[in-house]
Amino acid sequence: MRTIIIEDEKPAARLLQRKLDKINVPVVVMLHSVAEAIDWFSQNEHPDLIFLDIQLSDGLSFEIFEKIDIKSAVIFTTAYDEYALKAFKLNSIDYLLKPIDEDDLDVAVTKFKSRLPKTENATQNLEINFEQIKKMLSNPFEKVYKKRFTIKVGQHLKVIGTDQIECFYSENKGTYLHTTDNRNYLIDSTLEILEQELDPKDFYRVSRKFIVPLPAIKEIVLYSNSRLKIILPTYKEEEVIVSREKVSDFKNWIG
Repeated sequence: MRTIIIEDEKPAARLLQRKLDKINVPVVVMLHSVAEAIDWFSQNEHPDLIFLDIQLSDGLSFEIFEKIDIKSAVIFTTAYDEYALKAFKLNSIDYLLKPIDEDDLDVAVTKFKSRLPKTENATQNLEINFEQIKKMLSNPFEKVYKKRFTIKVGQHLKVIGTDQIECFYSENKGTYLHTTDNRNYLIDSTLEILEQELDPKDFYRVSRKFIVPLPAIKEIVLYSNSRLKIILPTYKEEEVIVSREKVSDFKNWIG
């Protein structure tokens, strides 16, 4: 089964690839824009399955289908709200809501595989009306940002709301969230992906290592080399510094 990923954010594409590897679905190529995808489809045999982000860097992914007669099954990866998801479902389009859950991914791939023996052309049974979906998105829905995180703690799952988070940070190639009750949890994400999932009104990436929520900032102190130091209520493991190139933007963010 030949599979490709068309995803705006490279870190998100790599994360999805790792999840597909776990269920033995090899990825042929990862593409990141409408133009790149059109060029690739023009020169290569079409895959069996496409994981397709809706909003790419240079436009909506539906523009690919206006230029190329795609002969592949499509599973959308989307951050659009429940109303758009209902429309996808009505149009027989599979979708995965970002951030992508591994169990949901496995179910979607299994569903796709179950259709393969029924037709030589995997898209025939999907009845995808791309024009109708594109019209539906011509006035894009307000983006829905992540409000909670589900964390695996031993054999249990813990749900942590964004209002309980004091900061996100990276350490030893892992990404962690620190809660207001002074606990750290490893999460299956990256700071780059979190930047897209979190409401920019409430969360800001102050450096390569930290993302902080505005309500958690206890104090802001002038620091060396025209930088700023953020004091958080409980996180004391390392200094949270606003990098010099971000200071001006950070000041605008806090108002």
